[in-house]
Amino acid sequence: MTFNHDLRNERIYIIIPVFNERQTIRQVVESLLQYNIVIVDDGSTYPARESLDGLPVFYLRHEVNLGQGAALQTGIEFALQNDAEILITFDGDGQHRAADLGKLIEPLVSGEADVVLGSRFLPAAATNISFIKKQAIRFARMINYLFTGLWLSDAHNGLRAFDRKAASVLDLKENRMAHASEILFKLQQYKFRIKEVPVSILYSEYSRSKGQSVFSGIKIFFDIVLNRIFE
Repeated sequence: MTFNHDLRNERIYIIIPVFNERQTIRQVVESLLQYNIVIVDDGSTYPARESLDGLPVFYLRHEVNLGQGAALQTGIEFALQNDAEILITFDGDGQHRAADLGKLIEPLVSGEADVVLGSRFLPAAATNISFIKKQAIRFARMINYLFTGLWLSDAHNGLRAFDRKAASVLDLKENRMAHASEILFKLQQYKFRIKEVPVSILYSEYSRSKGQSVFSGIKIFFDIVLNRIFE
């Protein structure tokens, strides 16, 4: 697909929540420089700005660590205020690939979908995910279906693209990792058209160390349940 020059450079915003990503964040940003990049530093011990010297990014910082959901909400609000038409969430630990962005953007530009989700488990996707984490994601898939009616192949992938209208309804209250399910609840509530596309999610030792523990996965489950009971 050939992208409109103005859309690519002025209306597409990549939102990257960052917490102590000194090892990877500069390389991640350098792979995305054709887009507008919003770094949301979620209270890193050493401000991410120090690793981004000379790079053309929008830099926002939480003075204390609020969690990834809060960082995403800050970035979404900033991008919308700056007339973004397409908003993409992208991890800062190096597991996502800039080469996959075209597959997320195309269905939005063509009007085929309102939201496009990256999937590690569709045909043509690639991942070196561990067996234990794969089973945990399958469990999350069933929980999300139970609460949202959305049967997705990959319910908790941080690589997502939203058109402006879909992004505008997001008002994340789950500051930490349960925000991924909260996003799905909101999209289903407003009946947005969702498409999954295969992407490559390749974990390094570093990105594995940043991942969620089994305990965190259990906590996410209870956060989801409580969110639905008391919303």
